[in-house]
Amino acid sequence: MQDHPPVTAHHPQMATLQGRLLAGENVVATLEVDLGADGRFAQGLIALTNSRLLAFEPAGGGWAEFPLAVGQSLRLIDHGGLAFMELFGADRRLARWRFTLACNPAAVRFAAGFERELQRLAGHVVLDDEAEGEDSGFDFGEAGTPPSTWVLLRLWRFARPYQGQLLLGFALMMGATGATLVSPYLTMPLMDKVLIPFQNGQAIDPGLVMWLLGGLLGAALFSWALGWAKTYLLALVSERIAADLRTATFEHLLGLSLEYFGNKRTGDLMSRIGSETDRISVFLSLHALDFITDVLMLAMTALILFSIHPGLALATLVPLPFIAWLIHLVRDKLRTGFEKIDRVWGEITNVLADTIPGIRVVKAFAQEKREATRFRDANQKNLQVNDRLNKTWSLFTPSVAMLTEMGLLVVWGVGIWLIAHQSITVGTLTAFLAYIGRFYGRLDSMSRIVSVTQKAAAGAKRIFDILDHVSNVPDPVNPQPFENVTGAISLQGVNFRYGSRSVIRTLNLDIRPGEMVGLVGHSGSGKSTLVNLICRFYDVTEGAIKVDGTDLRRVKVADYRRHIGLVLQEPFLFFGTIAENIAYGKPDATRDEIVAAARAAHAHEFILRLPHGYDSLVGERGQGLSGGERQRISIARALLIDPAILILDEATSAVDTETEKEIQRALDNLVKGRTTIAIAHRLSTLRKADRLVVMDRGEIVELGPHDELIARQGHYWRLWEAQARRVDAEAAEDGGLMVVAPNPNAHTVNA
Repeated sequence: MQDHPPVTAHHPQMATLQGRLLAGENVVATLEVDLGADGRFAQGLIALTNSRLLAFEPAGGGWAEFPLAVGQSLRLIDHGGLAFMELFGADRRLARWRFTLACNPAAVRFAAGFERELQRLAGHVVLDDEAEGEDSGFDFGEAGTPPSTWVLLRLWRFARPYQGQLLLGFALMMGATGATLVSPYLTMPLMDKVLIPFQNGQAIDPGLVMWLLGGLLGAALFSWALGWAKTYLLALVSERIAADLRTATFEHLLGLSLEYFGNKRTGDLMSRIGSETDRISVFLSLHALDFITDVLMLAMTALILFSIHPGLALATLVPLPFIAWLIHLVRDKLRTGFEKIDRVWGEITNVLADTIPGIRVVKAFAQEKREATRFRDANQKNLQVNDRLNKTWSLFTPSVAMLTEMGLLVVWGVGIWLIAHQSITVGTLTAFLAYIGRFYGRLDSMSRIVSVTQKAAAGAKRIFDILDHVSNVPDPVNPQPFENVTGAISLQGVNFRYGSRSVIRTLNLDIRPGEMVGLVGHSGSGKSTLVNLICRFYDVTEGAIKVDGTDLRRVKVADYRRHIGLVLQEPFLFFGTIAENIAYGKPDATRDEIVAAARAAHAHEFILRLPHGYDSLVGERGQGLSGGERQRISIARALLIDPAILILDEATSAVDTETEKEIQRALDNLVKGRTTIAIAHRLSTLRKADRLVVMDRGEIVELGPHDELIARQGHYWRLWEAQARRVDAEAAEDGGLMVVAPNPNAHTVNA
């Protein structure tokens, strides 16, 4: 155990912590938490030493201590922006701390340190991350545990469909390996029956020489043919396994709820599905094959060596225990090192994924140098982590080579001694040395495979982190059919929480088929959350949402969402043609249907003005089109699927007044005969709604038509008045006259 320097961090309880340490007790890790047990913001501190876990709870104002013991565990849980760390003993939970996700990376590192201390306590050899430097700042993933080589066995699930080809490849590999072992065996008669007798004056037998040379040639050709067939076959299989893995991962990712994507970076997910699966493919096609070949070669060579001379064979095995010890020593360090490299590379990809799509904003604010600095910093961190790993690997590889060279010297010495005592012939020693060259070569190759195996294990773990994640919006085991939807929506006692924060509280609402309902309220009142629950992007915490009398949790998610049309504030268009974007929800739509939807969305005229009309390409995310044009295409996209339920999420808030009128005419066509739920920034756009639902702090505070709510002079009236005054002030300011008309009852609104 290395001595840790005194704790000098800025937390106010650090000095108190120093005073509580016992003689010989070292602080291994600390974690500053920002929430108390009551969920309020407060500064807490958890410290891990080589014998105890100490925790300062700000609410109680005192320290608690938990002696480390084998069988304890730390569990990390995050949900809806909050995280929890729980300490468990053998049979019960000992403590629980809560904090925001800003503390989560430090919590993962803290949990990793806790695991290392328990391993030391159990008597296991543990390699300290602290000895490597700052790279310990990279966590091990969602599970908080380093990747294990055994995770590679889980790939069998994807290899099972190709087990016939794999069995054939294994047979070809055994044949090719056996053929390579023929050549050294034929060197014995070449030495003992041809070359040495010739040196002693005997004539060379041409027939014997031709037979032996023919055997060498035949073995080489046979080995080449089998090796080619084996390599080609297994390369094809490995590519298909990697393709299946990539497809399964992406399909599973698409099935996860929005909550999963809330705390994930696009670049990191792209890196996992792209580079990690490529790495696994290379491992399966090349290195896994090499490893099995090496094992077979070692086993078969060892059998031949012992059949030739057991004593000399034992001398050959002298380096094996030392090489095995070296492999055990560096395996864990390589495994965790490659996991860190993967995460650093994910950071590089994240910078690219942020900067390239947002290049217009980067250039508009002249932040090219800033983004270049971000990339340079991430790239430098990648370089540092790789340098530390290469330092370990550069020491390991020459050490294995040195041990094999020493083993070869031992064999030479023992062999010369045996020849001197006439126990073996020169031909036997020559063949033995040829076999040993292959034996040690394969041994060195196996040691090198340690690196790629741990790299593949790190990649496989990151893939299975996605595949093991269960959606928070699951499909039912026995789904009910969901057809002929009329759009009657009933919210019954709906509650929803993000972590421990309640967002929707005991909400009851019935929406009739074909009714247009507007959602109104301050920013943060729960409007968008309610829409997300109705779309079933999230599931309710309590209560139920029913459509046509059927609980949404009893219907397949895809079956339900086919009946929903969604028009967002920021319409998202894919790279492709105008027609492809309109037909995104109905790929088999005819051109006449696409044009009809565009006409209804008041988009047909501007589309025809484009160079290639409906076949004009739009750039990524709709680059090249104005905001109003993108919005009208998104309305046409919603019209084409003819949804029973329509969701309008501030569809006109990001455009000018004239464009808003065009979009509003398109929306008038869209809402006809459909159950419509609309959120609008401008309250005036909701005057046509049958009813307005006024929300405040997750509850419905008013419900009714526009005129009725205005007459009540309640919450909605105050929102209307505040927005009207703001519009008047903006109009006066635009005319050169600043008018301020305060209203003590008005509220600043972002509806």
